[in-house]
Amino acid sequence: MKKGVAITGMGIVSAIGCSVEENLQALLTSNSGLGILKHIQTHHKNSIKVGEVGFTNTEIAAKLNLPEDNNYTRTALLGSLAAKEALEQAEINDISTYRTGLISATTVGGMDMTEKYWKQFASNPEVQKYISSHHAGDSTKKIATLLGITGYVTTISTACSSAANAIMLGARLIKVGKLDRVVVGGTDALSKFTINGFKSLMILSETNCTPFDANRSGLNLGEAAAYLVLESDEVVAAQNKSVLAYVSGYGNANDAFHQTASSKTGEGAYLAMKKALEVAGLKSSEIDYVNAHGTATQNNDLSESIALQRIFKEKIPSFSSTKAFTGHTLAAAGAVEALFSILALQENCMFANLGFKTAMSETSLVPVTQLQKKELKHVLSNSFGFGGNCSTLLFSK
Repeated sequence: MKKGVAITGMGIVSAIGCSVEENLQALLTSNSGLGILKHIQTHHKNSIKVGEVGFTNTEIAAKLNLPEDNNYTRTALLGSLAAKEALEQAEINDISTYRTGLISATTVGGMDMTEKYWKQFASNPEVQKYISSHHAGDSTKKIATLLGITGYVTTISTACSSAANAIMLGARLIKVGKLDRVVVGGTDALSKFTINGFKSLMILSETNCTPFDANRSGLNLGEAAAYLVLESDEVVAAQNKSVLAYVSGYGNANDAFHQTASSKTGEGAYLAMKKALEVAGLKSSEIDYVNAHGTATQNNDLSESIALQRIFKEKIPSFSSTKAFTGHTLAAAGAVEALFSILALQENCMFANLGFKTAMSETSLVPVTQLQKKELKHVLSNSFGFGGNCSTLLFSK
């Protein structure tokens, strides 16, 4: 097995907590963060459950010591808070010591402020500051400025696989010697745009989602941000740094099947997992736990289950989806669940697939239904997005 790229820091803001420690405690106690929407006024408010971060924008801005006249969107605020925690955990005091990059993912960008003020943009100078914060790269630029990163900075937007692809690109840039250190992850805020879009697809659940259950009724949207700090072996050795885990493998493939649905054979997911195993130099039998994409939609969970059967055959490892804790956090999901995978390795435990009761008749697969302790060496994490974009990450001790 190849060692992989070292992870030395991580940070997260989600519906189950605004730090790594708060998220860990919620996972260990199987405490879901799903609830009624509080920060957005919409007529869907009482008919859906979401994973919403408790802090208001004003509270997050205060935590970041931002001036009152800032033009940060909620996406940028969440991302800045999580990235700051990741850098602090990695104990990086001088960002300029090494060639450092930032790869940040988002799907919705600054839509939360645009949909709030767009009718006033032409007439109210006070809100025109949010016009420039609409595009997807704005949150990345603000996070880079906050962290002092002036080198390689880019944004990835490949739907729900975005942050997984950010982590994959970051690991590759370190492996080929283009960067010494890179902050990777994603951020997405809830918005009416997102809620209405998924509502029109008729895949939102009115109750807490139940991934992989035969009677699943759809997903819960969520908002979150999560970032990892990846560093080269040379930096780790020179600074005698503690390593949380390694990015040991990654793979990306495309179903080329449908704009918003996964293929019936799980082709993209299968190819992504196969490639990740090849990159890591691992056999499928060496995977101890799978943090599944598991959105709780009819299409995704069946497609992913079939892909799991194809890649692992009769010996499917323990698996669970953590989306019933946080909701589906879209572009941030790949990083949120990468962080959960690393916590699983550190704690030697597998988190509960909340809400599961009955196996699907098509596959009869049963996920982990309550917290289980187990010695873990390798954890696989899946993230699949609209457009058929399927990504798999492998994390190892």
